[in-house]
Amino acid sequence: MSKLRNAVMVRKTSLKRKQNVEHSPQRKRLCRERIKEESPRIVNVTEIDCHSFKDLTEICSIRACLLSWYDKNKRELPWRRMAVAESDLNKRTYAVWVSEIMLQQTQVATVISYYNKWIQRWPTLQDLAKATLEVLSEFNGEMPKSAEELQKLLPGVGRYTASAIASISFGQVTGVVDGNAVRVLCRTRAIGADSTSSAVTEALWALANILVDPVRPGDFNQAVMELGAIVCTPKAPLCSECPVQAHCRAYQQVIKEEKAVSKRLLGNTMSKLSCTPDIEECGSCSLCLLDRKSWVSSLGVMNFPRKPAKKPPRTERTLTCVVTRKRNTDDTEEYFIIQRPKFGLLAGLWEFPSILMEAELTETKQKHTILDRLAELMGSSVTEANLQHLGEVVHIFSHIHQTYHVYINSFSDTTVITVKQEETECPPFRWVTKAEFHQSAVSTAMKKVFRLYGNLCMNEKLFNKGDKQECGFETYGEKRKGRKHTGPKDSGRRQLSMDSFFRPAVKEPL
Repeated sequence: MSKLRNAVMVRKTSLKRKQNVEHSPQRKRLCRERIKEESPRIVNVTEIDCHSFKDLTEICSIRACLLSWYDKNKRELPWRRMAVAESDLNKRTYAVWVSEIMLQQTQVATVISYYNKWIQRWPTLQDLAKATLEVLSEFNGEMPKSAEELQKLLPGVGRYTASAIASISFGQVTGVVDGNAVRVLCRTRAIGADSTSSAVTEALWALANILVDPVRPGDFNQAVMELGAIVCTPKAPLCSECPVQAHCRAYQQVIKEEKAVSKRLLGNTMSKLSCTPDIEECGSCSLCLLDRKSWVSSLGVMNFPRKPAKKPPRTERTLTCVVTRKRNTDDTEEYFIIQRPKFGLLAGLWEFPSILMEAELTETKQKHTILDRLAELMGSSVTEANLQHLGEVVHIFSHIHQTYHVYINSFSDTTVITVKQEETECPPFRWVTKAEFHQSAVSTAMKKVFRLYGNLCMNEKLFNKGDKQECGFETYGEKRKGRKHTGPKDSGRRQLSMDSFFRPAVKEPL
């Protein structure tokens, strides 16, 4: 109860401080300094005044309205409470970092339970450092102290995540641009160009940096994202509930269109209804809708932002080999996996030895290609005699239609396998059991490959009844829907399921 009471007192003190500075001379001075500093850059980036925030009165009004709305309507989330109540900067930063990484993967409602489990199990950076997870670099027990350092030093932390952590945890005056912020900024400034283009992205970051509140940067950034999440939504936005409706040029354009239609229906001639910049008035502006025909009246404010039509995924084929051996001590089957590079597709994940096919190959040439790759990794002990074709696995990434041609190479004696550990170009590798495979950071595609191998083993009766239950593989005839799974809980789950982090470690026989 004492911790809860302290948290409540900290919260009350924080709110009182916020109310005191809401209209203070300090806020106005900081606003003016920020505008003076950012105005030249915003003009250079956007190339057009009508899409920028240049009026000091409007900027201060947007900040005040948005922060007031946020204080009254924000969702109570565990990482927000931690950001307010926790006095230790490292703990506060760590908590926000964890939440931001999780929020990149799924929705807020799903993240909450995972976040609470994570913080209970690894409440500090030191606790995480002791865990046997591949998610941490060495920081001497302290988190980086700025957005620039966060982006530079933390693996997987990009511009948005670094800025979010820095503004929320450190109070660094920096804006953020995520999907929700993109929508809010594009609509308030009527930016109709492709929101994924580099030019628009840089313009949005400039707008976010000039609009961010200098006194409450973390709260303001969360307010923008909260607005995009629950009011300024992709579909069916609640414009009547928007605290910055008066400053939204997309909404003003909609009203202007409605008035114009009414006048045409009444037989009146078109007249200038307001001084609001029309989408035609920007000329060759690179941030506007391409032309008047691009405006769809039925969409209203949903005309902003615009995204390009998705390109069809490219087709790729990859050779993959499941390499197995029997462990000398207890005859347990193990699998050889290697780690992908730290950059690019599926960076840092573990996989069976694989090689991308540059062109169509016959099965004979496929085997030779695989054998060459295995020889690079494992030495001359690899022979074609044990190499068998299993089948194909199809996996659809967001931009790649991938087909895996799956082979198997089994070894009965571990002494014949000589992995080339001494060569620096050889990627990290390890031998794992079935349980250890599922606990490793492997992609969904590799789980599909492993399932194909398991199905073959089952169909060929390579395991007795006890082995089948231990492996947890499913036969082709088993119905997966509406039945209890007899295998491990993580079998068949989505890529890098966070459930696997909270299971007790599986103890393997020595």
